[in-house]
Amino acid sequence: MAGFSPKTEKIISAGIDIGTSTTKLVISEFSLTNVAGSMHVPRIEIVDKQVLYKSPIFSTPLKDHVTIDVAKVVGIVKSEYEQAGIVPSQIETGAVIITGETATKDNAREMIDYLSNEAGEFLVATAGPDLEGIIAAKGSGAYEFSGTNDKVTANIDIGGGTANIAVYKSQELLGTCTLHIGGRLLEFQNGQVSSISPPIQKLLTAHNQQLSIGDDWQSPAVDFVLTFMAQYLSSILTREATDEEASLLLGHLPNWQEEVEVISFSGGISECMYQHESVHNAQTEYSDMGMQLAEVLQNDERLQGFTWLEPIETVRATVLGAGMQTTEISGATIQVSPTDLPMKNVPVYHFSFDQSFQIGAERLEKKITEAINMFDAYHEGQNFALYISQLPHMSFRAIQQLAADIIQMMERRPNPDLPIVLILQTDHARVLGQTLMALNVRQSVICIDQIVVEHGDYIDIGRVLESGVVPVVVKTLTFHSS
Repeated sequence: MAGFSPKTEKIISAGIDIGTSTTKLVISEFSLTNVAGSMHVPRIEIVDKQVLYKSPIFSTPLKDHVTIDVAKVVGIVKSEYEQAGIVPSQIETGAVIITGETATKDNAREMIDYLSNEAGEFLVATAGPDLEGIIAAKGSGAYEFSGTNDKVTANIDIGGGTANIAVYKSQELLGTCTLHIGGRLLEFQNGQVSSISPPIQKLLTAHNQQLSIGDDWQSPAVDFVLTFMAQYLSSILTREATDEEASLLLGHLPNWQEEVEVISFSGGISECMYQHESVHNAQTEYSDMGMQLAEVLQNDERLQGFTWLEPIETVRATVLGAGMQTTEISGATIQVSPTDLPMKNVPVYHFSFDQSFQIGAERLEKKITEAINMFDAYHEGQNFALYISQLPHMSFRAIQQLAADIIQMMERRPNPDLPIVLILQTDHARVLGQTLMALNVRQSVICIDQIVVEHGDYIDIGRVLESGVVPVVVKTLTFHSS
């Protein structure tokens, strides 16, 4: 229609990254607009993102090597909110992530739970190593770069404790890998070794290298560690590494099949390489091997064989990714119970109809039973979201049957009073939700669509916005071990 002027809605997002070495925060503003036009079904999208505030980079406060100083972290967040002129109630989406070796601390989960209450009712995620790499690739610019060509691009985000690799081609994720490579795995004080992390001690022992607390920081064993890290990273990127060399491997071996052509570094080690940050904006002092590691990586002959892409962001890649790239917007034709939102940390069970309603309907009972047994085996009242994909074209009678079957199956949950949470790949959310309501379902219903999730993901669903959509964060909740 001529003269159609869609209304723009603005929401505030926060990203908080509590890493091995550093803690930082970013406040952003998203602009949401109906891009479908007045004569079509509404389709609300994020059309603009603006950074409102970037915090300084703080040293992550720890009480000791195994405990986060929760009070000091919360103090940093509250102080930076004040500096940004933001109160927690204004935050409608975003993510808090604990990354790197910090995710292995004894009170990492306590930190997340406490901060989610103190920092507002926004969406809270804890990045496992794979998700951390994906978020960093988006914040560094590597993900966007991969969409401009057919080059296989690997972003390597190296902080204090881990190197998180995410490989993309044409903005499609090809694979991930995480390594115990980081600047804080060896620490120094007064020219002497003051801390040796467990992964490095394991590496030294495996290769008959001797290094002890109090040794000179220029010890040959330190040089061995640095050189091994660069060589091992090269063998990972070329998929030549084996399980026999797994001292620095955290999780699985590389799971991409194509040859990496372009590499980009982000994280604290990248900052040592490129020095994007003003010295006045950093409130950290380094007493580790970060600078040496950056130099060794830059001079490694095999790594130089790749094309190097300078990142848009270095040490802030993860926090910008968390604050600006984790949020998705649901479809506008949804059915939700506003009183049940926000909803956090809901595990996802994926069920595909494989384009056949009859076959899918016959398997539905078994699959929902599997989901109940998987997520609430001990009858603790843990809910789950049923993600339904590959639905064929359905008649109204088929939709009524699907709704009736879902009601019957959800009554079998140990706590049947929990909301029924459904995610649909296709635009059936409103019609299925309204059909459930017409059948006098006694539970409240959260039925959304246009969100892509996978089996094993977790989702956070925010409050309903003025435009009738909900912000959603899709994530993997993992506190990985060292």
